[in-house]
Amino acid sequence: MKKTSSNPRSKVRRKTREELNQEGRERKREKKHRGNASGSRASGGDESSGSGKGKLQKDPRVGSKKPVPLGVTDTPVNKQHKPKSEKPMLSPQAELEMLETDERLDALLERLEEGETLSADDQAWVDAKLDRIDELMQKLGLSYDDDEDDEEEEGREDMMRLLKGGK
Repeated sequence: MKKTSSNPRSKVRRKTREELNQEGRERKREKKHRGNASGSRASGGDESSGSGKGKLQKDPRVGSKKPVPLGVTDTPVNKQHKPKSEKPMLSPQAELEMLETDERLDALLERLEEGETLSADDQAWVDAKLDRIDELMQKLGLSYDDDEDDEEEEGREDMMRLLKGGK
């Protein structure tokens, strides 16, 4: 019986450069195809085998399922109203001063005094501001004629002094 010995001197066939290149290409090709198949998410790639076929499967896509109308629609789109930012409440006196020094209001009132007609939006804005000024003046107990009344009373007192002959 002959023993087969592993003789280090026995020749081992070396691979040629062509064979090495071919093996490298095969390894690269195998490495390239590692991930999931393309379109697997949309097509529902991993379906359960046999169990629950009667049930509807959950849609794997993320996001809103609400249908979005494409093209022109006849119904108006409801816009969401932004909550008004809560402004710090001004005192009636401060608000009245702010309205009296409003440049836009002054300019529009000057145009009205000159006889110009304002657009509907401008006129509505002026009316709203004037109404607000009236409300604030009523709250504060002021009136437009306060200055004139004081002058009239002083004039009456002066006339009474003159009639009585006093200085």
